Amino acid sequence: LLIYTFILVGTTLVLQGQDENTQGQEFDLYTIQVDGLGCPFCAYGLEKKFQDFKEIEAVKIEMETGVFTFKYPANDPLTLNEVQEKVEAAGYTPVTAKIERSNGEIEEDKGSISLFEEDADLQEGEIQVAGNCGMCQERIEKTAMELEGVSAATYDIDAQLLYLTFDNSVTSLEIIGKAIAASGHDNEKVLAEEEIYSNLPICCQYDRLK
Repeated sequence: LLIYTFILVGTTLVLQGQDENTQGQEFDLYTIQVDGLGCPFCAYGLEKKFQDFKEIEAVKIEMETGVFTFKYPANDPLTLNEVQEKVEAAGYTPVTAKIERSNGEIEEDKGSISLFEEDADLQEGEIQVAGNCGMCQERIEKTAMELEGVSAATYDIDAQLLYLTFDNSVTSLEIIGKAIAASGHDNEKVLAEEEIYSNLPICCQYDRLK
């Protein structure tokens, strides 16, 4: 008997599964950062695709960060490739993936971070960016991640801040700000052109920065 309960807490979708036959089993923990999740319906679509893995448990999806976690029986392990292919089959892009095996072993694919040289001058920074909704978040993060030198980008809608990790020898906050403005979003570095702003969906037309 398998019972699913869906809980939406803040921006985290939780799928709780209880199976009386899984007690005492050991589980591996899977963590994937997914690009393209804009709303709870997107998260539900991703989770639904992963139901193909029949013994999946403890599913959690954070829409703001795109972090997707779940557990799967250690006696029937999934590979990184299987997990990444399933994310892609759902229509999204796996940015990073990590498996913590029940025996303590770690398997990890750092995605775009692995494209940087070991001596890359990675640093963290933030930019104030105007936005309204999940579509804005997806657009802003995707624009930043497509830039050469950017290894991580997370947009906090409530704080109106884009948090970044980037190679300072390749790009800068000014370059990133210019690209964000070209996608239609005012930021502390550059304001978007009126024509680009007006072509945004109605729900994305934020209060403009001065």
